[in-house]
Amino acid sequence: MTPFASRLDGVRVAFEATLGERPVLLVHGFASTAALTWNDSGWVRALAEGVRCAITPDLRGHGRSDQPHRAADYAPRQLAADLVAVLDSLDLEQVDVIGYSMGSRVVAALARLAPERVRRLVLGGAGPVELFDTWDLDAVNRFVMSGDRSADPSIAAVLGPAIAAGADREALLACVQGVAGCTLDVPAGIPQLFVAGGSDSIPAGVAALAAERGAQYLELPGRTHFNALTAPEFKQAALQFLA
Repeated sequence: MTPFASRLDGVRVAFEATLGERPVLLVHGFASTAALTWNDSGWVRALAEGVRCAITPDLRGHGRSDQPHRAADYAPRQLAADLVAVLDSLDLEQVDVIGYSMGSRVVAALARLAPERVRRLVLGGAGPVELFDTWDLDAVNRFVMSGDRSADPSIAAVLGPAIAAGADREALLACVQGVAGCTLDVPAGIPQLFVAGGSDSIPAGVAALAAERGAQYLELPGRTHFNALTAPEFKQAALQFLA
């Protein structure tokens, strides 16, 4: 039976938690699910081999979690509060956290909302420029609702597979609207590791951002936004950083 964490706004957040010690919270990106992002790419198995417990929530609007349709329901603070609810349901005071793509912005929001709950932070596949903030929201709406591909091809590339797989169109649109412009700002004092594929344009500028913060940075040569997570060196670096 799928466990859920419930918020006061009525939204239920589905999650899974594996057995093990020293839990790691794993947060997936936009138009994906915890299973696709973390199980299928080998992360849950890698953590188990490192004797670590994996906590894998489906963000609201995704997977088995509830899917509200208002942009306000996807504000970064709301998404971060969902993660706090998951940690509370497991009686966990502090965890290591890994986010990927939009998930990196959500875990950064978690660090701002509840810095005492985050020990170390891995931010993958994200840079200083937030992708949704570069999109024309009218074009996003046209694509989601009618399949119009005449605008930015990246809109179709990101949203198309999710819609084809049966994702809730209104929830996806509300998420884009709510998350647009979300930063990667993290309170001082939380150690950070940035990771990005060398052939991924989405996190452009991340190396300079990491240097500016005095954070660690790993580039994965030849890896794109869509296959960076399967890189063994990504898992190895994250486990070493979180040790």
